[in-house]
Amino acid sequence: MSKSDLPFDLEDAIAHIKAGKPLTGKEGLLTPLIKQVTEAALQAEQEQHIANSEQPNRKNGNTAKTMKTATGSFQLKTPRDRAGTFEPQIVKKHQTQLTDDLERKILALYAHGNSYQDIREHLKDYYDIDFSNGTLNAVTDKLLPELQAWRERDLDPIYPIVWLDAIHYKIKENGRFVVNAKPITP
Repeated sequence: MSKSDLPFDLEDAIAHIKAGKPLTGKEGLLTPLIKQVTEAALQAEQEQHIANSEQPNRKNGNTAKTMKTATGSFQLKTPRDRAGTFEPQIVKKHQTQLTDDLERKILALYAHGNSYQDIREHLKDYYDIDFSNGTLNAVTDKLLPELQAWRERDLDPIYPIVWLDAIHYKIKENGRFVVNAKPITP
């Protein structure tokens, strides 16, 4: 049983923080908490779905999938129902990221000129999450329509430009050096 499968223990969390251990990443404190809260919310959503169902329906185990978050990755147990009509809304089917935080981080790293290999290593080191080149490419491709729109935008007919130039001299006045700026005249 992994650390993220254990119930969240407040005493252990306080000791974790006092010891100066990280909140996010591989050994982070928040990942098991996020897992536990998300699974509880999915259970509540399923119970409400079954209670409101017109046909006879009941719980039918769960399906595990790896979720990637800014605090690290974990195995999420998504509940199923016997009739197969349960469509979770908190974490939708085929969704593998809890929020868009990771996508924003990937885009920021890409915008700063990092290669896919650099981005993959960064995410592995800090969040213990593996991404393929295809996944990174799919995320960065979301920028293409915005870049194309920026390239094709209408430009203003006139752009005002202000050009300032000056020479700075150190001048000795009364035994002290002072900075004196004089504008250059053409």
